[in-house]
Amino acid sequence: MIAVIDYKMGNICSLGNALKRLGTEWQLTADPGIIKKASHIILPGVGNAAEAMDNLSKLKLPDIIRQLRRPVLGICVGMQVMCRHSDEGDAECMGIFDARVRRFNDDNGLKIPHMGWSRIGNMESKLFKNIDSGTYVYFVHSYLAPLCSDTVATARHGVMFSAALRYENFYGTQFHPEKSGTAGERIIDNFLKI
Repeated sequence: MIAVIDYKMGNICSLGNALKRLGTEWQLTADPGIIKKASHIILPGVGNAAEAMDNLSKLKLPDIIRQLRRPVLGICVGMQVMCRHSDEGDAECMGIFDARVRRFNDDNGLKIPHMGWSRIGNMESKLFKNIDSGTYVYFVHSYLAPLCSDTVATARHGVMFSAALRYENFYGTQFHPEKSGTAGERIIDNFLKI
């Protein structure tokens, strides 16, 4: 069973539909017991990193998440809160990925938020099995994780940034695989086979 963590920040409808199309049994939950027993855990995210960390902390979930030894996937803000820190709301985050999330620099007229389809490349993870370099995926974000030792895919919006991160059993995508069509569905399916 897949546990989708319920901390009032996720795009649950789209993610649920993607999991349903893959024929996967899943449960929306904030129950630590259910999360610990799940075969895979997904931390979806839409919104503000500081609010996300506050919600997770109220549920006493950050330590639970850090201690998980099963595959965990953070999506968008779900990935960002697994980094060390986010400049969005000056939030101390979970510290799983070795990155400090910062805002895109709009000094040169860069459109923020970065919203829409962009190519990913430099893919180095089982998440991207049978995904071609240059595949388009869907992004909606104003903050980014810079390139770091945990980067396993990149994208560009003014600057090159981490489109995906990995550390041990933890994976993160800045893009929304649940909104990225066939390629995104394959990425979710790849995650579920890890």
